Amino acid sequence: MSTPNRSARLLSGLLLGMGIAHFAMPRPFDTMVPDALPGSARSWTYLSGVAELAVGAAVASPRTRRAGALAAAGLFVAVFPANVQMAYDWRHHPKPLRAAALARLPLQVPLVAWALRVSRDA
Repeated sequence: MSTPNRSARLLSGLLLGMGIAHFAMPRPFDTMVPDALPGSARSWTYLSGVAELAVGAAVASPRTRRAGALAAAGLFVAVFPANVQMAYDWRHHPKPLRAAALARLPLQVPLVAWALRVSRDA
């Protein structure tokens, strides 16, 4: 398996795994939904789970990989406010949890770059 193909499969697996997690254990995702969004947090959790599943499936297929990877980059940018919300909400949690919440913020940059690289290689 070529490195670009392996990278695409890994990205797809990450997205599919996170999409499944939104349904299997939605409560942690609910807490990250910014209050400014209309509707229930659970609805946004499920909607983002569906988006991750759809994008992960698109990245998995060579025929839709380029568009799927571009959608993944957009999705990673779109969920950044939830990561900011989590970092803010967890500011009074124990230090290891605060550190994990803060570490998520700069991790969005390599995720976006990874998705763009998969798109270019498709």
